[in-house]
Amino acid sequence: MGIHYYFRSLNELERIIRCPGKFKFEEHSVAAHSWKVVQYAKTLADIEERNGVTINWKKLYEITSSHDYGEIFIGDIKTPVKHSSPELRKLIQQVEEGMVYHFIEEHIPDEFKAIFHNQLREGKDDSVEGLILEVADKMDQVYEAFAELQRGNTEKEFVKMYRDALVKIKNIKLHCVDYFLNHILPDMVNDEIVSTVDIRRITDEALGIDRSQSA
Repeated sequence: MGIHYYFRSLNELERIIRCPGKFKFEEHSVAAHSWKVVQYAKTLADIEERNGVTINWKKLYEITSSHDYGEIFIGDIKTPVKHSSPELRKLIQQVEEGMVYHFIEEHIPDEFKAIFHNQLREGKDDSVEGLILEVADKMDQVYEAFAELQRGNTEKEFVKMYRDALVKIKNIKLHCVDYFLNHILPDMVNDEIVSTVDIRRITDEALGIDRSQSA
């Protein structure tokens, strides 16, 4: 028993591949995803601070760096499956949280258990830090799906991933979301690499933009 078991378990996140079972030009591990989410989140939080919002940075780093730790026990469940119904999403979350709880109780020394229970909890909530985590998590989904579409991957799941993530992001009320939609996303869509997939049309549909009215 000891924290050694937690440190050793982190290696497993490198072996869990996101979006399993679909053809991909590039594989992404859960460990790589978690690292990118932290990078997105800290920039999003900087944008919030520039707009006068107070950020609890300790909480932000804790919840973003550990938000997918539970996938060590259940693997990466495809987003369309995970969110196919609120009941299923709740059950999956309960299983994941239960296994994390059991791991902490079994392996973490008593003096650190409360810390680990706090750090490895579900971090997405209505706090500004929880909302930033939600945006950052969906941003990585956007980037992963975009890279596949840009290379001409016609798997319908990546179109759905890209569209659904954008819809989720645009409905979150944060200053950083406005910045992402107005500055970052246009640069992404205007990338010069030619794709057989009409990414601009998919983007406009997700954001509810009708360019025929402004032509």
